Amino acid sequence: MRLIKKILLAFILCCAAAGSFYIFYARPRYAVPVLMYHSIASEPESTLSVSPENFQKQMEYLNKAGFKVIPLDSLVQTMSQGRRPARKEVVLTFDDGFENNFTKAFPVLSKYGMPATVFLETARIGNNAGYLNWDQVRVMAMNNIDIGAHTRTGIYLPSVKDDLKLTEEIALSKLDIENRLGNEVKYFCYPTGAFNDKIKEIVRASGYRGACATNRGFDRYNDSYGIKRIKVTDSDMTKPFHFQAKLSGYYNLFRKGKSPD
Repeated sequence: MRLIKKILLAFILCCAAAGSFYIFYARPRYAVPVLMYHSIASEPESTLSVSPENFQKQMEYLNKAGFKVIPLDSLVQTMSQGRRPARKEVVLTFDDGFENNFTKAFPVLSKYGMPATVFLETARIGNNAGYLNWDQVRVMAMNNIDIGAHTRTGIYLPSVKDDLKLTEEIALSKLDIENRLGNEVKYFCYPTGAFNDKIKEIVRASGYRGACATNRGFDRYNDSYGIKRIKVTDSDMTKPFHFQAKLSGYYNLFRKGKSPD
């Protein structure tokens, strides 16, 4: 009987500790998951691609599991107003501007009525094989897809020492898109997620309302110019509950933050 009481007491204490951890530490740090995609293609050797089949399965899961896919703009407004994020919301983003974002991802997103943001390396659009052209970008922009800037050339920004060159990559990529589409470009994405205070200030001064990184930076929750994102890969669909963990809202708690640059 004494052993049973000890086991019961230990169980109660463990439950109390777990509850305290959740209420006082984890719950206030809940963050809407911002998923980061690149190429939607079958490229087994690449960690930056998701096959069309797995992308379909992932979007189907979001739909069936009751997740609400919201625009990046809605998330930034929530952050700027200091409001508590809603549970089971998720943001979808795509980097670089691959053509398969239009041919493979866009039809699936349209099927489920899901918004997303596609960040363009503007010098490649309409010029490089495998990348979007401006007609495709225009179609997406008219149908629930926000278009953001990802510099002109995808250069690693902290390596650029010339402030004028930095401004050209950041500010002119915004103008490239606005001149083509006639829409305001609100959001920027740092190539490889790398930035520093100077880069962030140029992004802000260029008129962007926010910027996406990866898991770089040390403010995990409230920095609208260093929004943390979660990379999605093909392997997420082969590991039990891996994709679900990335959607939990607590995934960033268990990732080691990297230096911004």
